[in-house]
Amino acid sequence: MSVTTIDEETPLLPEQQKKKQTPLPWAQFSILLVLQLAEPLTNQVIYPFLPQLIRDVGITHGDETRVGYYAGVLQSIFFATQAMTVLHWSRLSDHIGRKPVIMNGLLGLSLSMYCLGLSRTFWGAVLSRSLNGALNGNIGVLKSMIAEITDSSNLAQAYSYLPIAWSTGGTLGPIIGGFLSKPHERFPDIFGNSEFLKTYPYFLACAVPATFSALAWLVSFLFLHETVPSPKSVRRMFGAWLSKENITAQTVSEGQDSKAIATVGITPVDDDDSKNKPLPLRELLIPRVILAALNYAFLALVDISTRAIQPVFFSTPVELGGLGLPPHHIGKILSVYGVINGFLQIFYFAKTQARFGPKNVYMAGIASSLIVFAFFPVINWLARTQGLEHPLVWLAVAIQIVTSILINFSYGCVFIYITASSPNRASLGTVNGFAQLGVSIMRAVGPAAANSLFSVSIHPDYHYLNGNLVYWVMSLVTISALVVGSYLPSKVWTADEEES
Repeated sequence: MSVTTIDEETPLLPEQQKKKQTPLPWAQFSILLVLQLAEPLTNQVIYPFLPQLIRDVGITHGDETRVGYYAGVLQSIFFATQAMTVLHWSRLSDHIGRKPVIMNGLLGLSLSMYCLGLSRTFWGAVLSRSLNGALNGNIGVLKSMIAEITDSSNLAQAYSYLPIAWSTGGTLGPIIGGFLSKPHERFPDIFGNSEFLKTYPYFLACAVPATFSALAWLVSFLFLHETVPSPKSVRRMFGAWLSKENITAQTVSEGQDSKAIATVGITPVDDDDSKNKPLPLRELLIPRVILAALNYAFLALVDISTRAIQPVFFSTPVELGGLGLPPHHIGKILSVYGVINGFLQIFYFAKTQARFGPKNVYMAGIASSLIVFAFFPVINWLARTQGLEHPLVWLAVAIQIVTSILINFSYGCVFIYITASSPNRASLGTVNGFAQLGVSIMRAVGPAAANSLFSVSIHPDYHYLNGNLVYWVMSLVTISALVVGSYLPSKVWTADEEES
């Protein structure tokens, strides 16, 4: 009976502690937010001018219906190469520390964006975007650092600020990409005589985020503090690896047993000590980690497909199923999305999550995508029947943009689940890297598949479901994401919760 009394009273203690929220460590937290801006800025900057870049490099040979396909390839290739390396970068950060991995990623972003601005062929652009993804593993590492400088009382608040970086990148990226592409045509008084910018019309737009990433590297070097308690140096890790190789070779050639191996310095790891050390990957693949990662992957697939279709839809001529807008107008629309998204996330995510719970908010955010996909054919129908300048067209665009923001609330919720799923804090980097691996795969598949479906849907020879096949398929994917999300627990896992 006494045990029951203790169990009933124990949950009251955390409730009392929640009233005393630990203040966020703003000095380091602000630096992490700034560093996180580098990836969305470099990713979003290409969206407004990407369809025009595809036309300029001549890969479509004038076939407008193929623009979406090649745009999807360039959007996806970043995440495809990131998927190949992100887990390795994240696991490496558990051992050598977060800071050196982050600095490497920022340098990779900077160099690859300069290369993209200098690309004059489709395959040159593909190579640049491939390097952009392969050299960057920062997204999972930065989330690990945020979890390490916070606690359970302020983690939700910290995650409510994470979309600031993405919404700022979603705001500034399209503005930069839309207004600085082909500057010799848009600003002839300033850049009209620049032969360099005539030859490389997208260099200026790419150079801005590239330079920002270089400055972020400098900020990291000077001010970022390491959060891994006892990081190993790269030299030490490489030496340890060589030592293990030598030991293995000696064991095979000389027939040494385990006692002989112990004489060269390898000692058993104490169980208590292992709790504070990164766990092997196979020990991290427990049901709750897999479930959290799977939901993150489905969320990313639904979201990235929407973001990939939107600029192509806005750019496609009205008669083919879009709106026929120029890059600078597309940049304005996407930047408005970024501003509203940042405002809602900062002021409403933490309160909404606390009021309704992470699972309910997560599910509602994904469900909102069904409305977003339904509005694409509605907007085009209004543009066809009422004319592009009719207020109803822009009212429908506004409703779609605002509704598409709700899915971003799901990100903060799934980050909480991922952090809670880790068996120990020392393995946060690997857990985040594993989750990001699935996300990178989905983000690699999503844009190419969605835009290819878009191209097939509007092609005059096919015109499946009146050009709306892509929206039906994406609605089915969204429903699948809702099914996977239904398996999440209403309350996040606790650190000492055992796997069944």
